[in-house]
Amino acid sequence: MRPHEIPAMVNAHSHAFQRDLRGAAERPSPEAHAADDFWSWREAMYRLAARHDPASMRDVARRVYGEMAAAGYGAVGEFHYVHHRPDGTPYGDPNAMAIAVAEAAGEAGLHIVLLPAAYHRSGWDGGDLPPAPGQRRFCDPDVGTFLARVDALRAWAGGRTGVSVGVAAHSVRAVPAGWLEAIAAYADREGLVRHVHAHEQPREVAECRAEHGIGPVALLARTGFLGPRTSVVHGIHVTAEDIGLLADSGTIVVSCPTTEGSLGDGVPPALAYRDAGVRLALGSDSQVRVDPFEETRELETLARRAGGTRHALLAAGGDLWAELCRNGSASLGIAGAGVVAVDRDHPDLRGVAGEDLPLAIATCASAGVVCRPAGG
Repeated sequence: MRPHEIPAMVNAHSHAFQRDLRGAAERPSPEAHAADDFWSWREAMYRLAARHDPASMRDVARRVYGEMAAAGYGAVGEFHYVHHRPDGTPYGDPNAMAIAVAEAAGEAGLHIVLLPAAYHRSGWDGGDLPPAPGQRRFCDPDVGTFLARVDALRAWAGGRTGVSVGVAAHSVRAVPAGWLEAIAAYADREGLVRHVHAHEQPREVAECRAEHGIGPVALLARTGFLGPRTSVVHGIHVTAEDIGLLADSGTIVVSCPTTEGSLGDGVPPALAYRDAGVRLALGSDSQVRVDPFEETRELETLARRAGGTRHALLAAGGDLWAELCRNGSASLGIAGAGVVAVDRDHPDLRGVAGEDLPLAIATCASAGVVCRPAGG
């Protein structure tokens, strides 16, 4: 074994509980038939979310975070929206579910940035649509109640090693524009990173235009949500104007290639982001795979396929892995995630010259090369 240290990857977007959708979520939906897509997949996700309590949430988080640590991740941003009991009433401690995942991360040796996500409605159709039964436990009655819970979570996390707190809006369909403004103002005032799902699905973009007359990125710009401490998760179905707004504001885009492939979301416009100077980070999202090397390679090869070129993200600097680590750290507002050791004698890397190792890490390696996790 010949260990070689590289930066530990930052997982900028995780839904820990979705680990247990593996396999089951690939069953064709009997209701959707040929239209089986992201929207029908959500129904399976809602059924899974309904089964969890703080103890089971801690268990699944402990399992998936252990996998992350062994695979080369050193920090995770947990985009957390399973807040309450299944009927929507809060637990005795309204942050019981978030605390459960934070404690699980500590047991796995990961730095966690909790990103409690605001959720209020199922969408808009001439007015706010009430949450569907599967969404009730995600929702708060008003943005003040949500932000008070964020305050309480930050107080709990204060002084705890390896735990930080940011803030999130689930999506522009899940909250009204006034909530986006309030969350952005809160994050600015408190110096927090803020995250949001956006531009994952064409239907989401169309519904935003129907409600607001503009797409999600433009709405985020109008409400003050974009900025250098903001991360937009997915950012697939975007226009040149959207990319310009992201670039001008310094916003980071978090790509989740294996999940986006599993859900049929589409191909991220990685080369356009590269050319505009938009920073890209990675997330494992639904945990269909927990392997940062695979996420890196998928991002690179999707860019090559879309552009019909081998001169893609890796060609820009030669160390795509390190760049994604830096951008992930910026996305979560942390200084870094430590280092992991990879085995240069592993079959994935055996025979690779030292000067080519950064290239091989991004194109040839897998989680199997990790021989010492961050903090191990």
